[in-house]
Amino acid sequence: MLGKIRYITHPQVLIDPELDVRKWSLSDLGRSRMVSLASSGALTGTTTIISSAETKARETAEPLAEALGCDIIVREDMHENDRSATGYLPSHAFETAADQFFSHPTISYHGWETARAAQSRIVAAFFDSLPSATDGDILFVGHGAVGTLLYCHLANLPISRNHDQSPGGGSFFELTYANQTPNSGWRTIEALAAQAR
Repeated sequence: MLGKIRYITHPQVLIDPELDVRKWSLSDLGRSRMVSLASSGALTGTTTIISSAETKARETAEPLAEALGCDIIVREDMHENDRSATGYLPSHAFETAADQFFSHPTISYHGWETARAAQSRIVAAFFDSLPSATDGDILFVGHGAVGTLLYCHLANLPISRNHDQSPGGGSFFELTYANQTPNSGWRTIEALAAQAR
């Protein structure tokens, strides 16, 4: 019987301006947070893990899959919003760009994929993936911006950065297969781990 569906975002990464952002890896802190979650038992009952193909997402999924004895289904269409047109942006410039991305969902910020297009893509990937699971809980592993766009769709909310995760990533929301509406906003993976105690 299908139960809970969770969407988890990757935690902290090693920022390397010289490397394609899609190939960035988790930082030591990010890895430590995922190891803690994997060992907590909070995801017991998860039988299907579906991950973005980006390096940081796969590195988030791997310790969880190992702890749960699950394979990882990798989906290229679950990638973060495509912002390759501008390449790496320093923090202040990125925050400005992200504000514009969410505030004007049908307008491309300097060649970025629009928020509306990214939302259509992640929503389609989400629903296309559900038949991959036949029993147990489903875990999606991805990214903050497209995760927020998915959350907005599932919660029947307009696209807005007001619904974004907290800085640092490593957040989740959950819903049930029977009622596909999130039961809360973003929470930290530490809050998820605490549920197992």
